[in-house]
Amino acid sequence: MRAAVRYGALGLVALTVVSAVISVLVAGMPGLWGALIGAAVGGGFILFTALGVLLTSRLPATTAGAVLLGTWLLKLILAIVVMALLKPLDFYSKGALVLTIVFALVIVLGAETYGVVSQRALYVVPDSGNAGNDERE
Repeated sequence: MRAAVRYGALGLVALTVVSAVISVLVAGMPGLWGALIGAAVGGGFILFTALGVLLTSRLPATTAGAVLLGTWLLKLILAIVVMALLKPLDFYSKGALVLTIVFALVIVLGAETYGVVSQRALYVVPDSGNAGNDERE
């Protein structure tokens, strides 16, 4: 899971730089602010989930599930509040914000998926059902 967080963070940094440059060229300083806020909201939303999984990996499954569900709900509320607070303001480009959020969600999630899939995982070959039943024979 560490690789997933690492790849996701690297993908987010790359997206932030590219999005900021393009947004500044298209919309000036409001584009820069839109790109930076969009990267923080979109990338942070996904990365905090991966960090939550990483930090709760040693907890019992029910506890980890409850923590992840709680943090997901908190992130959702926080994202709604941030968007509601930003709506009346005009110092940022709304187009840059929306596009960066969408690309951040896709790129960070894709990078994290690659990080999880590309890791070697241990597995166990189950014994045949007769192991340890020698007494019955």
